[in-house]
This record gives sequence, C-alpha cells and structure tokens, in this order.
Amino acid sequence: MKYHLPALAAASFAAAVTATASAAPRGFTVEDLVAMERVGAPAVSPDGARVVYTVRSTDLAKNKGHTDLYMVDLRTPGAAPQRLTGDAASSTDPEWSAAGDAIYFLSSRSGSSQVWRIAAGANGGAATKVTDLPLDVDAFRVSPSGDRLALSMAVFRNCADLACTKARMEAREKDKSTGKVYDRLFVRHWDTWADGRNAVLYSVPLDRSGKAGAAATAVSLSGSLDGDVPSKPFGDREEFRFSPDGKNVVFSVRIAGKTEAWSTNFDLYTVPAAGGQAPRNLTADNPAWDTKGVFAPDGRTLAWLAMARPGFEADRYQIMLLDVASGKKRKLAADWDRSPGTLQWAQDGKSLVVDAEDIGQHRLFSIDAASGKVTPLTGQGSIGAFDLRGGTLAYTQANLSAGAQLFSMKLGAAIQPTQLTALNTERLADVRWGEAEQFSFKGANGDTVHGYVMKPWNYEAGKKYPVAFLVHGGPQGSFGNGWSYRWNPQTYAGAGYAAVFIDFHGSTGYGQKFTDAISGDWGGKPLEDLQKGLAAAVAKYPWLDRSRACALGASYGGYMMNWIEGNWSDGFKCIVNHDGVFDTRGMAYATEEQWFTDWENGGPYFTFPEKHERFNPVLHVNKWKTPMLVVQGDLDFRIPTAQGLSTFTALQRRGIDSKLLVFPDENHWVLKPANSLLWHHTVIDWLDHYLKQ
Repeated sequence: MKYHLPALAAASFAAAVTATASAAPRGFTVEDLVAMERVGAPAVSPDGARVVYTVRSTDLAKNKGHTDLYMVDLRTPGAAPQRLTGDAASSTDPEWSAAGDAIYFLSSRSGSSQVWRIAAGANGGAATKVTDLPLDVDAFRVSPSGDRLALSMAVFRNCADLACTKARMEAREKDKSTGKVYDRLFVRHWDTWADGRNAVLYSVPLDRSGKAGAAATAVSLSGSLDGDVPSKPFGDREEFRFSPDGKNVVFSVRIAGKTEAWSTNFDLYTVPAAGGQAPRNLTADNPAWDTKGVFAPDGRTLAWLAMARPGFEADRYQIMLLDVASGKKRKLAADWDRSPGTLQWAQDGKSLVVDAEDIGQHRLFSIDAASGKVTPLTGQGSIGAFDLRGGTLAYTQANLSAGAQLFSMKLGAAIQPTQLTALNTERLADVRWGEAEQFSFKGANGDTVHGYVMKPWNYEAGKKYPVAFLVHGGPQGSFGNGWSYRWNPQTYAGAGYAAVFIDFHGSTGYGQKFTDAISGDWGGKPLEDLQKGLAAAVAKYPWLDRSRACALGASYGGYMMNWIEGNWSDGFKCIVNHDGVFDTRGMAYATEEQWFTDWENGGPYFTFPEKHERFNPVLHVNKWKTPMLVVQGDLDFRIPTAQGLSTFTALQRRGIDSKLLVFPDENHWVLKPANSLLWHHTVIDWLDHYLKQ
C-alpha cells in the first residue's frame, strides 16, 4: 500500500511557518519540528570578537533544507546577527581567514562545490570564488599562515590529475552498461555504493588576495595512502588540521586494503603542507582508533583522541599528548571515565576544552594540560558544535524542551554564558512544552540506571496518560537531555502522550564499564533495565497509564522491538520498529561495517555462530503477538531492507496486525522534510489507534 502525506499535514505545516503567538496554548507538532530553523557550526574570529555560524531552514516545496551564514559581533552586547549569505545554493562550513578580515565557506552556487570567500566587514559584500577545481570540494581548512588551503576531494587514486577523475566520471555516465566489479568489501557503505574513488587530502596555494589562482595546482597530501581523508561516511574537517605555523598538516586515516570493513585502526599522519614528502605515521604503535589531532598554539604539543581496543567503535576515547620534539607520548586525565568527542586548545596552551556525555547530559569540560584536572564548563543540556579562539568559547546547546541556540563565554571568566540567538522563539511562542524529569532506579545487577519521563503538553493533575516508551539505538548511545529532529519526545508529548526513555546498560555517558555491558548481551541486561525502568517510572509518576503503552525504537532500538515481541510479549499494546535487526545471522553477513557485529558477538559469525544466535529475534517468532508498525529505508545498508521485510513477513504470516512503511529514498535515517512528516504522522496514528480509540 502506498502512503501519501495528508493534505491536512501539509496545510498545518504552512500554518506553522507563518503562525504568530496566540492566546491559547497548544502542543508541539510534527509540522513545528520540521519547520524549525537549526543553528550550527560556530566559528570564532582569531581575536575572539565575532562569531560566524550557520542557520538551516526548511523549504518544503523543494523538499530539502537550505543553509546560510550569519555573524554576530560580541563587542556590542545584544547586537543583532548579520546575515552574510542568501543565495539559492547553501553556504556551509565557515572558517575565518588568518587575518580575521574574511570568512571562507563551501557553496555549490557555481554549479559544483567550491570554496568561496566573503569580507567580514559590516556589509560583507558579494562573495568571491576562491577555488575553481574540476571536482567538488568536500571539506577544507585555511592555513594559519593564510597562504594555502587543505581540502578533500573524491578521486581515482590511479589518476595523474583531477581532470582524469572528472573525465572518467563523465565517461561512466555515458556508458550503457551498469555492472560493477569488486574485489574487496565496502562495496557499499551507509547509503552509497562504492565507485572506486577515495577522499584524498590536497593542498592548494593562495595568493595575496586569499584566492587560489587559475593556474594553482592541487598537490596531493594523502594520495599515497589507501584510505579516505576524511573518513566515510561521517568524517569531516576535524580529521585534518594545519600546524600553527602552517607548514605541516596532521590527518587521520584508516588504511583500507582487504580488511577495511572489519578494522577500526585509524592512525595519525603528518605531512608537509606543500607536499613533496610521504606522510609519516605518528601512531603506528596503537592498533586501535587515533583521530582528531590538534596542535597546541606554540606547535610543541599535539593532542588527539585514541581508543585502546581494536575493532570496538564505542571504546572510550582517551586524550593523548605528543611532545613533537622528543616524540614522547602521555595520557591526559587517564582516570576521567568519560569519552570526549572533540577537543580544542585554549589560547595559552595550558588547557584543552572537550565535549563529552555525562549522566544524561552532553557537556563541555576544561582539562588542565599539566595536571589533567577536569572542570565542567556547562551544566544541564546537550552541547553540539563548539569553537574556541581568542579566549572566546562559542557553542550550540539544546535540551529536551528547546532546540539548539548559540552561546558564548569568555574562558576562565566568572560571568554567565551569553545567549546569542533566539531562533524559533516567535514561531513557537504559543507552544506548551512537555515537562521532563530525570529519574534513576536499580537495574540489572543492582546497578544504578537513569532515565527520563516527559509529561504530555496538556497534563492535568489527577489524570493518567498513555505512554510512548522510547528505546534508543546505537546500542552505545543515549536518549538524554537533548534535542532531536528524528526521535524527539516532544512530538509525542505534543500529541497527548507521556514519554519514558531509559539509558539501559550499554548507554554512553555513565562510564566505560557501563557502556561495555551490552556487548554480547543484547537481549539480557538491556531488556531487564527496560522492564525495571518502566516499572519504576510507573511507580513514581502516577500520571503514567501502564495499561496503555506502546514501545518504539530504531536501529538497536528496532532490534529491541523484535526482541520484546518474543520476550516481553505482554508488555505493550503496540510496537513501532524502525530499521531493526530481525535475524542476527543475516545481519552479520549483510551489514557493511563488519567490525560492529564482530565485536558485539565476540567475533565473526563463522567463528562464533552460537554467540550471534544467543539473542536472535528470529528464534522467538512463534511467541510474537503484539501489533507492529515496521519502517524501513531502502537505502539503509547498515541494517538492510531484507531485515525489515523479514520482520513484516513474520508478522503477516502469524496473522498479527501490522503495517510496513518503506522509504525508497531514505537511509538509516528519515531526512527529507516530506518524508519526516509522513513518518511522524504514520507513527502517531499507529499509537492513536491502539492507545486512544
């Protein structure tokens, strides 16, 4: 059956975009969610006086997002942000020039993705094109010395120049044959089939005006290595940086070969920025993940993130420091049991600022480079992107009741952070948010486990409300005090539901031992935590109606929906399973990132079949009876379509009320605005049918 976006949903979306505050409060809607402007990617000027950032808006007519650059001057308290770009094509990845007089960014306004430049003055003026290369520029950085760019492009590594890659791609488009031959894995990754190209890091010189001249030649920096810089599918420019003097570049890469699909061995390499030498491996002694190298301001120390266990993508990241002159390495804050995501040096080189999940929050911390002392910089909520220059720290922060806004603070100052943006405030002025509260209980092994509850927007004391029981994916992840544009508890609160979500064993932000606890035990302690967590919530919050509850989850959360079907079969009135694992054997042989299933089950299936089968949902289908909505993205190569189709087949063959929603053009996530509207309305209609009728 084909599903269409209801006319009412499209109409209400248009109303949400133009609505002003009204007297009567209302719940948060799916249309509100899709229409929200999204702030991101702050870049602080070298003197710390200005911040450039991105704002993404939604164009439902074109069914896509659009991103522009804005700038705010911190020297004028309360200054209104200045819009810098407004072209038909998006502008992304802002970075300041070394002198602070211009902003570089990526845009496809000329027909291909190239680096552009706009003056940072009061009026900005028209943007000028910096690069005019025959291929798309996918990521870039500006040298601190202002004389060159480091940039990444997808090329055939056996091509002598960029024109060769372009000619090959054009020839392929004209070729009537469609067959492809492969001789190693990663034939497809995330949502894309391999076409033989690698992401290669290049260097391009800039002239005195800050442009790459027409005759400028792109010099390969990483092309001698068989790997992608940045990594696929989600690597970005955090994986390569210049040294402070601009003479060298450090980057992270995993050597591919035949083992790439089951290896997590990324290494840090350094190479002269002008090229001419082979890259030098700095971390060959560590067979696990090394990434995000960043030099101290004086260039004498290199900091980076390193895992210790090969093959484990959710291992704790440890901060490492390298004395560049002597080659001596040491761990920083070795006893701090958190896993940083990104790190930057303070201007004086005496401390690092990092972000990390922490007991249901995602916070910023300052770490003293000498002693390793860790000091929290932010409290409740979830940090997104951040940047630190000139003593100014700029960052985005959200929570369960608010999308991200941009903030700034002076590092080391006693004053409170300053909020710089107020996106969506007027549009959502009449929304009454569902109130959230964190709670804890004794879960599996008697360990303390945390979760959240959220009241419906129309909560009244003394009443009971149906429950949306949300289970996060990962499985090493967290449903914490943050904001999501896919799985957002406020969309359920706005539809009149209470929401409960548990950070079961395996979740991140509670110490590495807690995160490790799920590996090899997918259906054990996590299920016990979910059962005990829901019971604890119902006992503590009398407004939760346990008799009217549906469970929902995606990815590992979708796996748990299948596991609940056969192992907690009386737990819920209905289930929503999005891109969930149905058969662990099929998953082991069909998923692209083989290291994941290997680690979670103690090794490859052909070596340890009994471990893969221990918590296999397919073995319990004879106990299934709960109505289920199955959602599948046909471009999902992480948990391929056969898993979703098999789930739906099992439900239909057993005569269980079920529906299948398939998105031919979505991957593991639902990203397109119209598809997001359809997804949310289909899910909420499913809950309404079983919990409200």
